[in-house]
Amino acid sequence: MFGMSMSVGIDLGTANILVYVKGKGIVLREPSVVAVDKDTDKILAIGEEAREMIGRTPGNIVAIRPLRDGVIADYDMTEAMIRHFLEKVVGRSFLFRPRVMICVPTGVNAVEKRAVQEAAEQAGAKKTELIEEPIAAALGAGIDISEPVGSMVVDIGGGTCDVAVISLGGIVCGESLRVAGDKFDSDIEFYIKREYNLMIGERTSEKIKLTVGSAYPGARNETVSVRGRDILSGLPKVITVGADEIASALHDSLESIVTCVKSVLERTPPELAADIMDHGIVLTGGGAMLHGLSDLIRKETNIPTMLADDPLSCVAIGTGKALESMKS
Repeated sequence: MFGMSMSVGIDLGTANILVYVKGKGIVLREPSVVAVDKDTDKILAIGEEAREMIGRTPGNIVAIRPLRDGVIADYDMTEAMIRHFLEKVVGRSFLFRPRVMICVPTGVNAVEKRAVQEAAEQAGAKKTELIEEPIAAALGAGIDISEPVGSMVVDIGGGTCDVAVISLGGIVCGESLRVAGDKFDSDIEFYIKREYNLMIGERTSEKIKLTVGSAYPGARNETVSVRGRDILSGLPKVITVGADEIASALHDSLESIVTCVKSVLERTPPELAADIMDHGIVLTGGGAMLHGLSDLIRKETNIPTMLADDPLSCVAIGTGKALESMKS
C-alpha cells in the first residue's frame, strides 16, 4: 500500500490545462477559466463549465482567466484551479500527495517560477518540478532531445509563443514572445470593430479564427457569417467575413512570430543551424494550427516546417514523458 503516490504532469496553459497521469496518459483537458461571483468572491465553476459562462452571465458573475501570457496573473484562482483539477484526477481524499511536474514558458523569471511551484504545493502536490515548455513540446512531438543534434521547436499556445533550439536535452538559445492564440483572437475582435463597427466577444473571434483564419492572403477562401452588436445602432447585426480579411487582421502578430523565429536562428551556432536545415522546424501548440502558418514560416526562413502530430497535446505528452523518465 505504501509508496502509492501518483505522478502527475500539468500543462498549465493560458487557454487550456491538460493533465497527464503517469501510466495513463492525458486524462483531462479543460479551459483555464474560473467563474466567480463578484459580490461574494465565491468560485462558482472551473474549467469547461466556467468557459460556458464567458460573455453569457449576469453582471455579478465574471469569468476569470487566472493565467495571462503563460504566467500567473491571479494567484489564488490559479491555486484553486490546480487544486480542482488535481482532485478530479487524484480523487478527493489525497491519501497520498501526488508528485507534480508543471510546464512553464521559457521567459518566466524566478519569482514567477516560484509562484507556480507554491500554487501547486498549496493545492496538494508533494513535490513540484518544473519543465520548460519548448523541451516538453519537443519531447511530445517525438524529437529525441538527448542527442547532440540541433532541433528547433516553435510552440504557440494561448498566451505565449516559445521558440527554442534544443540540443543535448537543453535549450541552446530561445525566445519567448507574448503573442499567441489569444492575441490572434483579440486582433480579429479589433479588426471587426474597426472595419464593421461591430462588437463581438472572445468566443466569436475564436470561432472566426478556427473557421476562416489564415496566415497569409490566398491561403484559403472560405467565408463565415458573424453575429455581433452594431456599435452605432446598438442592435444585433450579421456580417460576412472572408479568410483574406482575417489574414490581414493577423498580419502584425504573425510578423512578430516570424521575426522571433529568425532572430533565434541568427543566434544559433552554425553546426546546430545545419541540423535544423536538415530536420526542419517543428510547430506545436494550439496557435500553430492556424491555417497556412507552417507554409508562412517555411517561406520566410527557407527551412522545411511541419506541424506536429497532435499540436494541442504535445506539451502535456512531453511533460508526461519527462515524468516517466524521472526517478520516483
